[in-house]
Amino acid sequence: MDGRRFRSMLPLISKPENGVFGLHLPRPGVVRGVPALGTMLAEGAIAAELDVLGVLHALTVPKGVSGAITRIAGDAKRAKASLGAGDRLLVLDPTALSASAGQSAIAQASNETDGLFFRAPLGGRYYAKPSPLERAFVIEGEELEIGQTIALLEVMKTFNRVRYAAENGLPERVRVVRLIPKDGDDILAGDPILELKAL
Repeated sequence: MDGRRFRSMLPLISKPENGVFGLHLPRPGVVRGVPALGTMLAEGAIAAELDVLGVLHALTVPKGVSGAITRIAGDAKRAKASLGAGDRLLVLDPTALSASAGQSAIAQASNETDGLFFRAPLGGRYYAKPSPLERAFVIEGEELEIGQTIALLEVMKTFNRVRYAAENGLPERVRVVRLIPKDGDDILAGDPILELKAL
């Protein structure tokens, strides 16, 4: 980090008649880190970063809002763009969310009451591998050890290592039954990452 403070900020929302959500800036500032067109964003995901007078804010998707990015403001497509308060940053189409296999798997697993699940300690972009050419941190069928890395979660361009811990009712010895999110999915804190079986 470069010494600046980081805070969370909710964008303003507009919902036009066609059912898509518009995310607008609550304050003027320099925007960066806008995801690409087609990226799925769920509530709690980071839609962009907003620099307001040297203080960096994470613009998080508000509760009840989700969808695929179908439009990005012209200026916001640049690496850094100065935008004013109320300017539309991007448009999310919630009907596109149902087409995402990864989000469907997460939603389905979230509703399951039987079984053991390791859940995300924070929201962010999920990565199952340290890099695209390397082996996944965990694979189905293998046994997990306490402290073993399960995944990386990217939050505001920072990669957070997620490790297995026997907490929240999880046993010390487990086997991985299923990996739930797909590599690159945006997930929320509390979303299931792994389905497990006690040994």
